Amino acid sequence: GIGAALLLNALDSNIAFFVTPTEIAEGKAPQGKTFRVGGVVKEGSLRRDNLTVHFAITDTAKDVPVTYTGILPDLFMEGKGAVAQGRIGPDGIFTASEVLAKHDENYMPPEAQHAVDVAQQTAKTLQQ
Repeated sequence: GIGAALLLNALDSNIAFFVTPTEIAEGKAPQGKTFRVGGVVKEGSLRRDNLTVHFAITDTAKDVPVTYTGILPDLFMEGKGAVAQGRIGPDGIFTASEVLAKHDENYMPPEAQHAVDVAQQTAKTLQQ
């Protein structure tokens, strides 16, 4: 019983749920827990401060400001898909502990691609 409880606790602490920028804006992000946010790195949002990088991830409907201290993947750039894992602060800024970039010209994490597709469809519907 104790072994099962320890195993479940370890699994729970390693699970990171995926949340879109729109869901964060709607208050659906887990508070005080690690999760992933994904979408496209917003054009013009990338700013470097020594090893700390500030940027925004967007699903084209909403943006989430992100800070990350460390070395970014080589493929990380504005206008391309990315997923950040970390926590959202009370100030609304997502502090990432890890940043993942797309792997090739056609790749975007499935959850991020879905978020972008839904946001683009919503924007088209609102324009009509």
